[in-house]
Parts: sequence; C-alpha cells; structure tokens
Amino acid sequence: MSDTSSDETVPYVEIWTDGGCKPNPGPGGWGILLRCQGRERELKGGEAETTNNRMELTAAAVALETLTKRCTVHLTTDSEYLRNGITRWHTGWVRRNWRNASGDPVANMDLWRRILDVSKRHDVEWHWVKAHAGHVENERVDQLATQGREELEASDAS
Repeated sequence: MSDTSSDETVPYVEIWTDGGCKPNPGPGGWGILLRCQGRERELKGGEAETTNNRMELTAAAVALETLTKRCTVHLTTDSEYLRNGITRWHTGWVRRNWRNASGDPVANMDLWRRILDVSKRHDVEWHWVKAHAGHVENERVDQLATQGREELEASDAS
C-alpha cells in the first residue's frame, strides 16, 4: 500500500479497522481494510485469549505498520476507546508516566505505545463511526474480525 499518483508526494490511504471477542474476554479477531488509489487490501487475524479493546487496538497497530512509507492516513474505527485514547487521553497518560487519572497503570499500554510509535511515521486523522449502523466498510471489517476469530478457533480445534 505505497502507491502515489503523479501529482502527490505522499500517498493517501483510507483505513477501516475493527476488533472483537466472543465472549469478552475470550477468543478474539481483528479486521482491516486498506484503500489506496482504487486498490484494496484486506487483513485479518486473531488471538486465543484477549479482549475487545485489545483487538481494536491491534487492528489499528497492524494497519499502520503495514504501510511501507510515510502516508496521509484517514483511519476509521467504531471504537470510541481507540479514537479517544489516541486523540485525547494519551497525552495525560504520557505526562503521568503511563498512569491513568486514578493513578493505576494504563490498560493495554503495550498496544497504545505501539500505535503511538507507528503513528509518528504518518499523518493520521482518526475518525469514528457507529458500529452496526450500515456503514459498508465498517460492516466489512467487522466480518473480517469475525473471520479472524473463527479461523483461529478452527485451527485450535484441529
């Protein structure tokens, strides 16, 4: 996903991400749709023991890590946890040495740090859409996340 057109110096990439578990916590999956210059790429995966929030964060981290050069990114998620964490809360966490407002260690700190680190390579705009509201790309990444979890469960059963 590193194409540029002749009149752009930095590629523009649209990304949709989703993650979830069934049950939560439990087996989980994540899904990603990347779109650049009319080309699309889907990614999915899963983990045996995880949470919805970890899968949402993993999807965003993997999506941004997939980009091979600096990009302008429009990333859409249905996770308010991800969007708020990356656009609002992380500055306080960093200022408080990765402690939340209550003084406890920030949950999922490893993934937050991973996302912040990879975000530095890109110009990322974070957007939120309501889940299960008919948004075509969001429904697609929800299906990919489910497939990622189901494929993991099927491979664990064999």
